[in-house]
Amino acid sequence: MSYLPLVLWTSNLVLDTVGHVAFKIAAAGGREDIEAQHWWRMAAQPWLWVGIGCFVLEFVVWLAFLTLLPLSEGVLLGCFNIVVLMLIGRWRFQEKLTPWRVAGVALIACGVALVGLGG
Repeated sequence: MSYLPLVLWTSNLVLDTVGHVAFKIAAAGGREDIEAQHWWRMAAQPWLWVGIGCFVLEFVVWLAFLTLLPLSEGVLLGCFNIVVLMLIGRWRFQEKLTPWRVAGVALIACGVALVGLGG
């Protein structure tokens, strides 16, 4: 993979990860409260707007990335964020790492590595 696709892929990975984590932080707490009050509280969270901004930027970066690679390679490389998000979920939110989740993420990581090497 040449320099520009690598930079775009890394940017996409960072923006997607920060966007998902920001949404998780904004949505944390009060999950049982599905009334309007909960939604107004979330809308006032700066993290919600960080997440929205990240996803808007990610959209632009993703389009640029897909112009440089075949769709099948680009989409597979885009799946690597699942690995990163699982690790951050474990570290930041104490989410469980079951053997099935670890096996699935390991398969995704291997697939991304094979695509990257086969470039």
